[in-house]
Amino acid sequence: MIRSMTGFGKATVSHENIKIQVEIKALNSKQLDLNLKLPAALKQMEYEWRNMLAQELQRGKIEVLLSFDESAGHLAGQIDTKLAAFHIEQVKKLAEAFNFDPPADMAAYLLKMPGIFAADDSDADEELLALATTSLKEAVATFDHFRRNEGKVLEQDLSARISTIQMLLKEVEPLESERLETVKLRLIKNLNEFAASVKYDENRLEQELIYYLEKFDITEEKVRLKQHCDYFIQTLTEEQAGKKLGFISQEIGREINTLGSKANHAGIQRLVVQMKDELEKIKEQLYNIL
Repeated sequence: MIRSMTGFGKATVSHENIKIQVEIKALNSKQLDLNLKLPAALKQMEYEWRNMLAQELQRGKIEVLLSFDESAGHLAGQIDTKLAAFHIEQVKKLAEAFNFDPPADMAAYLLKMPGIFAADDSDADEELLALATTSLKEAVATFDHFRRNEGKVLEQDLSARISTIQMLLKEVEPLESERLETVKLRLIKNLNEFAASVKYDENRLEQELIYYLEKFDITEEKVRLKQHCDYFIQTLTEEQAGKKLGFISQEIGREINTLGSKANHAGIQRLVVQMKDELEKIKEQLYNIL
């Protein structure tokens, strides 16, 4: 089953006074572009978790944010008293220099200053690491579920468009007899006009006509186009089929283009244009498939 490259996943795990939340967001990208944001207490796990996420998420421009709830007191850090004193002294100097009153609620002012809380850089204990790993895996599972649901919608759309191309291909067949008759009459007319004024080698002419008719025939293009469409539908059931489907769509495009160049018939040309329109919409959707 195909999966969408874009997606969203979220998980929250709580234990005692610790609550961990993980959010995963993804957009389209040819390769894996992973941005993992972790608290200082969990930086030691970054390499291991990056490898795990790369294996699970595979491709896309992905942002993973893991955060702790502020109620987890031992993780929030302590107030940097030296920095707080420095800010207070600076405010007083500015008030004296420019003759204004310092903030009435100095405490509220200090809490808004950057770096006022000294982060706890000590390594997380085993319980915290286990909790964080669980929340990360749950978010990945939710994210994958989102991708699969989006993939079902994409699969239905792609299948419908391929079916439209196959239906248009069938509409070419009734027009072929009319196309061949038109070409036949044109050839006979030109040959009669040519034979009235110029001598020619009948054997050579016959060879040239056979060559021309072979180049004019579109049977092979129709057969290959049908095969490519069937293969496309079959590949939709595979995992990580995005790039493979892209290659198949290129082959479908080649056959449609050749069919159009050989058509020499207004009705068939119109059908070819409709096929190209469906194929372009397919290619747009393929950018969003894992």
